[in-house]
Amino acid sequence: MFEFPNPVNEKAARVVAGAVVAISIVAIATGWRWLLIVLAVGFALRVAAGPRYSPLGRLATRVVAPRLGPATLVPGPPKRFAQAIGLAFSVAAILLAYAFDAPTAAWIVTGALACAAFLESALGLCLGCQAFSLLMRAGVVPQSVCEECANIWARRPPEAAAPR
Repeated sequence: MFEFPNPVNEKAARVVAGAVVAISIVAIATGWRWLLIVLAVGFALRVAAGPRYSPLGRLATRVVAPRLGPATLVPGPPKRFAQAIGLAFSVAAILLAYAFDAPTAAWIVTGALACAAFLESALGLCLGCQAFSLLMRAGVVPQSVCEECANIWARRPPEAAAPR
């Protein structure tokens, strides 16, 4: 019920990131603080179970990504970690906007979230995934959490990984 998919279609993740950019920009441009709640709920649903309960995740995985060609599969745990960071940023923006009455700070946090989502969507550079990798190298995240992440040769066909 609350399993995150592994692997994940990177094309679908990039579509979701593009929508996060759009929602964030609309929120900042209009000052509609309620969109911060929409962002946070979306992130929470995707952290809990991937695209299963997220309307945006379902749209990306079932409608948009299949039209972009064959799936590009990547490990799920780094993507879940990235969604959790998005959740943290969006909750921080909500707290700044509503609890601390600091809308400028909320929009700055939302802008940072939009920048990270833009890098994922446009360039395929997932900052959350990069942070996950650094935490694995530092030993904070055990290698057992993502065996494929720990073994870069697991992503290559055996003949490509063999030394010459």
